Amino acid sequence: MVRVASFNLNNLFSRYDFLGEVTALPAAPHAGDPPVEIVTQIDPGDPAGAKFRTFKGRLVKGKPAAERTKLAARIGALNADVLCVQEVEDVTTLTAFAQTDLAGLGYAHVVLVEGNDPRLIDVGVLSRLPIGGVTSWRHAVFAPSDTEAVFSRDLLQVEILAADHSRKLLTVFNTHLKSQFCDFTEDPVTCQQHNTDLRTRQAATAARIVNEQTRPTSRYLVCGDFNDRPGSAALTPLVRDPELKLVNGLAHAVPDKAAPKDQPPAPDEPWSDRYKESGKPADYALLDQMWLSPALAAKQTGAGIGRRTHLGGDGSDHDPVWVDVDL
Repeated sequence: MVRVASFNLNNLFSRYDFLGEVTALPAAPHAGDPPVEIVTQIDPGDPAGAKFRTFKGRLVKGKPAAERTKLAARIGALNADVLCVQEVEDVTTLTAFAQTDLAGLGYAHVVLVEGNDPRLIDVGVLSRLPIGGVTSWRHAVFAPSDTEAVFSRDLLQVEILAADHSRKLLTVFNTHLKSQFCDFTEDPVTCQQHNTDLRTRQAATAARIVNEQTRPTSRYLVCGDFNDRPGSAALTPLVRDPELKLVNGLAHAVPDKAAPKDQPPAPDEPWSDRYKESGKPADYALLDQMWLSPALAAKQTGAGIGRRTHLGGDGSDHDPVWVDVDL
């Protein structure tokens, strides 16, 4: 049995927070440009070192140790052989997390390819099983005439091999589609329409790529933070693609524990995200999803959700999801 899980780690670095000293700032890239906006992250492998990155002038530091400890405990409870993650800054951060906070869990194989996201968040894979081919689709476009990549957080294609490297067990496609978030400076109607349109194009592009990269008999899954409900119109180009015939691996997922008490109570159905708007009941949705090819779905033996213990989440505001397959 192989367990494949997906978990949004909720910024495996903490945004808009800074502690340290900077004696000099890098010069602007080009003459006449505004001052360089700085983001800094302490390298977990070198506490004395730092690197500068740009995002709206905000300074960041590594995710607090207490939050990493919570994430590590939840990941340990998952006991996944392959863990697809979202919202990680870079491969250095993910590798350090695997070697320190997750030490002893056996995640010897780490994959992350830098994406295009201005928030500096990427998708990656941690695996106990050997990894074969790795393909990044960060440069993919929706239409041939487009000049900008459609994925900001990549569509990461990773082959998972048997322990003895003798054969390919399955392929995972890990992604993080456009969020529903709108900045307070943006018109909410226009912004939401833009987000939905982009998420729809991303779903359609993912469907095209998966169709091109697989065969009808291939064993693969498409997972990640889809930022929309399984039945939404935006996800239809992917999850209802007539050629792929994807199967919702979480349709009957069973949480590992009861949901925290809420009023009104959380729904008795699969969900991985809770959003509470002031003055309104909380909205629960299955944003984190796992869609299986028909060949892999035929091997599925179970599915679950790593339920949080606090309404706001534990180390992440998402709950991890998983499927078990007999390979």
